[in-house]
Amino acid sequence: MNVKKCKILVIGGGTGTYSVLSGLKEINENITAIVTMADSGGSARKERDEWGMLPSSDIRKSLIALTDISKEDTLVLRKLFEYRYSEGKGVKGMTFGNLFLVALTKILQSQTKAIKTAGELLNIKGKVLPVTLDKVDLVATYNDGTRIIGEHFIDEPKHNGKLRITNLDTVPQAYITEESKKAIKNADLIILGPGGFYTTILANLVIKGMKQELVKSKAKKIFIMNLMTEFGQTYGFNATDFIEELDKYLPLRMLNYVFINSVPIPSSILNRYKKYHAQPVLNDLPKAKSFKVIATDLLSEMIIQKEKGDTLRRSLVRHSPEKIANLCIKIINLL
Repeated sequence: MNVKKCKILVIGGGTGTYSVLSGLKEINENITAIVTMADSGGSARKERDEWGMLPSSDIRKSLIALTDISKEDTLVLRKLFEYRYSEGKGVKGMTFGNLFLVALTKILQSQTKAIKTAGELLNIKGKVLPVTLDKVDLVATYNDGTRIIGEHFIDEPKHNGKLRITNLDTVPQAYITEESKKAIKNADLIILGPGGFYTTILANLVIKGMKQELVKSKAKKIFIMNLMTEFGQTYGFNATDFIEELDKYLPLRMLNYVFINSVPIPSSILNRYKKYHAQPVLNDLPKAKSFKVIATDLLSEMIIQKEKGDTLRRSLVRHSPEKIANLCIKIINLL
């Protein structure tokens, strides 16, 4: 299949999806991102509790990733969307992009219209869709019976972060949007991850109707394995653990490819991760699987620096947008 004509769908949110979209937009403009609406930390808490809106951060990151920066005015607007306030009572830690989306929603009386209009202003290569328009919280049940409500409290645990999650759901039930259904139906290639495994990737798959639509889809499906484990979500996980958990929410027979990093993560990065109780994900996947495992260098060489004013925990090492895009080109050429 022609790379530029391939309809690519990325499901996730956060910095993982940002990296994937940043690479894909250089090879294809027919991209759709479906992102989670379960965020409850940082500015999302204010958006949800004070303004009665769905969280905007994952939407904003995907919009920024897909922005066409070939024009100077679009580049300036993109920088504005990225700008994070490091001072000021009530806005410290928030981004201009989130506040812009809040204001635009109030003006247009629709968050869906606001997202679409923001995409037009940023001249994005593709479209960004919320997986659901229902206001929900994630609910994680752990192997000791503990039940935690809220994405933020799962992602940055106050409880024992070594516990394993045995079930993930939402409260109340949330339903996939019609536009997201259409995007899945029309896709030629679907990419899951990387990102917070439960709070970003599976957070989309537990939305009612998502699993059914993915099962019906004839698109080739790729799962991009995380680089590191996460305390509170995937502590002590190897690659097999990720795959076995994924199977609970999406049958593995639907999966065609798994991308996993094969090169060592620099010791300087690993030392920074020690305080987060995180380790590189070990590739222990057996060869006899229904999907093809592609183990290769996926690391970005970019050194991640924490933004001034950002109070949330972020990943310190990322997937390379260019390396992901190049792998996708090879897969698309086989379609």
